[in-house]
Amino acid sequence: MVQKSDPNSKLIAENRRARFDFHIESDLEAGIILLGSEVKSLRKGGSNIGESYASVEGGELWLINGYIAPYVQAKTWGHDERRRRKLLVSKRELSRLWNATAREGMTIVPMKMYFNDRGIVKIKLGVAKGKKLADKRETSAKRDWERQKARILKQNNRD
Repeated sequence: MVQKSDPNSKLIAENRRARFDFHIESDLEAGIILLGSEVKSLRKGGSNIGESYASVEGGELWLINGYIAPYVQAKTWGHDERRRRKLLVSKRELSRLWNATAREGMTIVPMKMYFNDRGIVKIKLGVAKGKKLADKRETSAKRDWERQKARILKQNNRD
């Protein structure tokens, strides 16, 4: 039986460089507090989380530098495109994130922003450690080798 995809669930934005620039050690799903004009703008698809990050400040988790395009129809009651947005996680997850960022080199990187099956905006966060240039080269070389290996196998199967 084929399952139908839910019309409410939809990928809004993805940080594709996160896995290239960081070693993702763990991930979690968080809610996000938004204004009405921000949700309308996200439904139209205007957002970018490529340059954003999350930070634990004052016992709360914040998404910093996330871009949500202005919603034209909300003239007077619009929103600031790059305002800090509060993220919603449990106290246990918040303390785990705070401990992880207290360690050297760990950061909280937003990986995906999406509407879940109930139509609520969620953000997938990754606890990550930054890669050095040599690690990035190694990742690139491994990816190239996998492509080349697949080509060779495909060519041998045809012969």
